[in-house]
Amino acid sequence: MTDETIVPDEVIMNQIYYIRGHKVMLDSDLATLYEVETKQLKRQVRRNAERFPEDFMFELTPEEYSYSRSQIGTLKQGENVKYPPMVFTEQGVSMLSSILNSKRAIKVNIQIIRIFTRIRQMFIDNTDLRLEIEKIKSKLNNQDKNMEIVFRYLDELVEKKIAPKPRKRIGYKSDDL
Repeated sequence: MTDETIVPDEVIMNQIYYIRGHKVMLDSDLATLYEVETKQLKRQVRRNAERFPEDFMFELTPEEYSYSRSQIGTLKQGENVKYPPMVFTEQGVSMLSSILNSKRAIKVNIQIIRIFTRIRQMFIDNTDLRLEIEKIKSKLNNQDKNMEIVFRYLDELVEKKIAPKPRKRIGYKSDDL
């Protein structure tokens, strides 16, 4: 961990989920990282709703919430929430830094944004690697086809090959041999 790192990167990475086609973080996880209460974070977001369009932040549907609860373990059985959880995309997390002014929130935000960037770069690197593998596969398939053609021609040549004609002997030899 560097002096800028407040929370281990692995902790943050484990709190990034894939919901509705977006990498997001839950309000409760962010509140814990920022060391504020979840209701305070939600209150600030609601007061600044114009800063959080649908692609920055959205609330989970009851189905998504129950699924996330079983998959992520956001709440212990028997606990209740008054409002469905909010989830924040990378841009939403960036926007949180403008409404939460504590030094910790700013440092944690910087760290989270760096992790999102690293994840995006890993995805790009992975995509490039997959494209290279596909190119190699394509070349190998073409080579297989070319080798098939070569062997087919060789088979045809072997089949067409006629038995050798008897050759005349050259030189002085008796016919007894």
